[in-house]
Amino acid sequence: MLESEKGEGEAKINFVPCVTWVRRGVAKPEPEKVKLTKEELIEVIKQTKADIAELEENDDDLPTEENMEEAKSEERPEPEHKPKTDEEIEAEYGLDNYDDEEEDAPRNLLGLGDLTVYADPSQDPYLDPNQPDEDDEDEEDFKIRGTDNLILVGHVEGECSTLEVYVYNDVEDALYIHHDILLPSFPLALEWLSFDPESDTKGSLVAVGTMQPEIQVWDLDIVDCLEPAFTLGRKGKKKKGIPGIGHKDAVLSLAWNSSVEHILASGSVDQTVMIWDLNQKNVASTLKFHNEKVQGLAWHPFDHQTLATGCCDKYVRVADCRTVDSYKKWKVTGEVETVLWDHFNPYQCIVSTDAGTVHGIDVRTDNLSWTLSAHTEDVTGISLSSQCPGCFVSVSSDKSLKVWDITGNKPEFVMERQLNLGLLQVVKGCPDAPFVVAVGGDKPSDNFKVMDIRDNPQVRNRFGSRVLQNPLKTADFGFSTANDAEPLNEMDTENTAEVFQSMSLESGLNSNSSGSSKPSGGAVSKFKKDKKRKKKKEF
Repeated sequence: MLESEKGEGEAKINFVPCVTWVRRGVAKPEPEKVKLTKEELIEVIKQTKADIAELEENDDDLPTEENMEEAKSEERPEPEHKPKTDEEIEAEYGLDNYDDEEEDAPRNLLGLGDLTVYADPSQDPYLDPNQPDEDDEDEEDFKIRGTDNLILVGHVEGECSTLEVYVYNDVEDALYIHHDILLPSFPLALEWLSFDPESDTKGSLVAVGTMQPEIQVWDLDIVDCLEPAFTLGRKGKKKKGIPGIGHKDAVLSLAWNSSVEHILASGSVDQTVMIWDLNQKNVASTLKFHNEKVQGLAWHPFDHQTLATGCCDKYVRVADCRTVDSYKKWKVTGEVETVLWDHFNPYQCIVSTDAGTVHGIDVRTDNLSWTLSAHTEDVTGISLSSQCPGCFVSVSSDKSLKVWDITGNKPEFVMERQLNLGLLQVVKGCPDAPFVVAVGGDKPSDNFKVMDIRDNPQVRNRFGSRVLQNPLKTADFGFSTANDAEPLNEMDTENTAEVFQSMSLESGLNSNSSGSSKPSGGAVSKFKKDKKRKKKKEF
């Protein structure tokens, strides 16, 4: 049960089920803003009403006791619902003056019209010339710099589901919501892709898997849009004889093939994995050898035809998508929650389960390479550093985040931290900052955090001198090791002392203690900065 569902009189459900990152330098520096004309808005209202009517019609088709009783009773003629004209919609929603600019609006509002207006704001004695203009700051925050990452956060609050687009800048200590997108259903999976079939440029889009069988793909370079760039899949309509396309149930997992950019894989409750051709917006092939829900998917980072799948039947499968039903499978200790490839060891696949375990699999062998009893409850998320070999993070419903060193066949415990985010749902590592992770939980008052695990001295001691690599060719870290970026003698001595004082003795693999550090000022507090902190937008 989610923590936000417990207790009477508490807030409604409020949690973060899925998160993903956008690499630096791919987002449009100045995203486009959508402003609909009156005619376009009327068309949107018409389409929305038609969609609602269609959903109600589909609901009526389902056999229920009420429907069966009505069928037995006498048939009565149904009143005809004629679609409203443009004029009627215009009057209903007050769109008469929608396109008119309020240039002639009266200035004397609330008795303030007599105040002196200065043509040159610097002459106004009530304005502080050293205080930056808020509009200028908002305009600056709206722009996306080449050093910014975007974080895409699926957020569920009550009955409202949104995709929140954060701007994160590691050097400038910036983290704020840039814009958000209203989703039609509960988000279950997010996958960023740099491929737009309707454009000559690569673009920056996100595929969203929800409780509905269709997959919506949104353009992240457009703000305030009401519709996705395109949708994969279609519900069938029996009455009209239109066959369905794609999945028949909720989409739990998504994986974009960065080597073959027009390919996207999706896993569903309907026990299938579908390989989509984004150019055609259609299913290229379907993998039907799963016996339960498919919760995890990962394309091999270097072998573009190889796909790893994690299923609730307690099997991990690695498929060669060039050949039908060509796959190898391994039995694990529980239902598979997540799956990823070790980009430092291309033969190793790593999976987490609902039994609290993490497994390493050498795909060249028939047996598991190692099994780690990582948590006391299901391991809901795992992440491997993009550039630091062996730096592995896991989160769990036991509310803890743990860091491990998995360079050998015997993973070693490094540190543990309670994040106070409720039951942890997801963790994703930043592709460009090798020690920064984003974590989502289900605590209503605080369910999302971005942190740099280097702030923990145990992590620094273990990985600080390890030579960084960049097999995924993300943004270069700029230093060969973490210690080169920030020498150990520059660490905050007082904070380090508090960290060591707060350590608690807990059992861990090959370790008898774990550290619980004081929450830092943010993922970027490690940098020595003289400039003022960048303004954070309120939300």
